[in-house]
Amino acid sequence: MVFAIFMLKFDSLTKNFTRHGNPAIDSVTFEVKDGEIVGFVGLNGAGKTTTIRVGCGVALPTSGTVVVEGHDIVKQKAGASKYIGWVPEFPNFEQNATAQDLMVYFAGYHGIPKEEALKRTQDLFQRVNLSGFEKKKLRTYSQGMKKRFSLAAALLPDPKNFLFDEILNGLDPQGIRFMRWLMTDLKQRGKAVLLSSHILTEVENISDRVVFIHKGKIVKVATRGELSMIESASAQLKMVIQNLNDDALGYLRTMGEVRVEGNTIWLSNFVVDPTQISTELIKRGFLIREFSLEKSSLEEYFFKLVGAQGPTLSGNAS
Repeated sequence: MVFAIFMLKFDSLTKNFTRHGNPAIDSVTFEVKDGEIVGFVGLNGAGKTTTIRVGCGVALPTSGTVVVEGHDIVKQKAGASKYIGWVPEFPNFEQNATAQDLMVYFAGYHGIPKEEALKRTQDLFQRVNLSGFEKKKLRTYSQGMKKRFSLAAALLPDPKNFLFDEILNGLDPQGIRFMRWLMTDLKQRGKAVLLSSHILTEVENISDRVVFIHKGKIVKVATRGELSMIESASAQLKMVIQNLNDDALGYLRTMGEVRVEGNTIWLSNFVVDPTQISTELIKRGFLIREFSLEKSSLEEYFFKLVGAQGPTLSGNAS
C-alpha cells in the first residue's frame, strides 16, 4: 500500500492557554501538500494565528502533532525548522540592527556562509523591492518594509513550506499583486503555502483549497472545485427589463425561480447558459437595461457555514 506524504501536516492539534477555559484550537487536522496553496479562513479569535505559531514551532501544542517533511515540530524541532519559512502578521526584529547584519545572522542558523548570505540578501532584497536598504537599521523601516524584510528572511534558506499569517494585511495593491505572483511562483516550484488572510477575494482566487476554522475547530475543508460548485449553486441572474410584462415573467419562470422588485428580476436555480436567456428575451422584443451574473462570495459562504451574521473577516488574527 502506498501512503501519500504531505509536506506539512497538522494532526489533532490542540492548544490550551488556561487550565479551565476552552482551548484556543481543538483537534485541528489538515495538511498542505507539495505545490499547493491552502487558504486559512476564520473570524478574529478563531485560532488561525495560534495554529500557525504552533506549526512553526514558536508555541508548543497541548496535544497533537505538526509534522514537517517527516519531522515532528516538537520532538525534532531543529530538523523540522529547516523546512519552514514563517512570516508573522506583526514582524518583530532587533530595531538597532541593520537588515544585512540580521540576514547574515539568520543565515548562520541554516549553515549558509557569510559570502553566500550576502549574495542571497542582495538578490532577495531586489526581489521584495528593498534594494538600497540593506545597510539601513530596522528602526528606519516602515511597517510595510518590515513585512517585506520578514518575507526576505523567510525566503533566505529556500525552505519547502511557508506559513503566511495575514501577510497581505496593510499592503497596497502593488504589494498584494507581488504577493500573489510570489505565492504562485512558490507553488509552481513545488512549495507548500499556508495563507491566512482576511482579504477573502485573494484567498478565493489563489487557493487550491480553503480551510475554514471557527471557535478553534475546523468546520470545513473545501477544494477549488467545491467552491466553484457552491458559487454556481448560489448564483443569481440580475435583470432590469424596461418593458417587463407577464410574457417575460412567464418565460423566465420556465428557466428557474423568479423574484421581482419593480423592473428588476432575480433568477436563481437556472440550468441553462445565461446568454441563452438574454438572447431569447431580446428575440421576444424585450429591452434589457441590465443583465449580470452574481455569485455568492467566500465571505457569504463562510457566514452561512458557521451561522454567523454581521461581522466581517477582518482585523487581527488569533
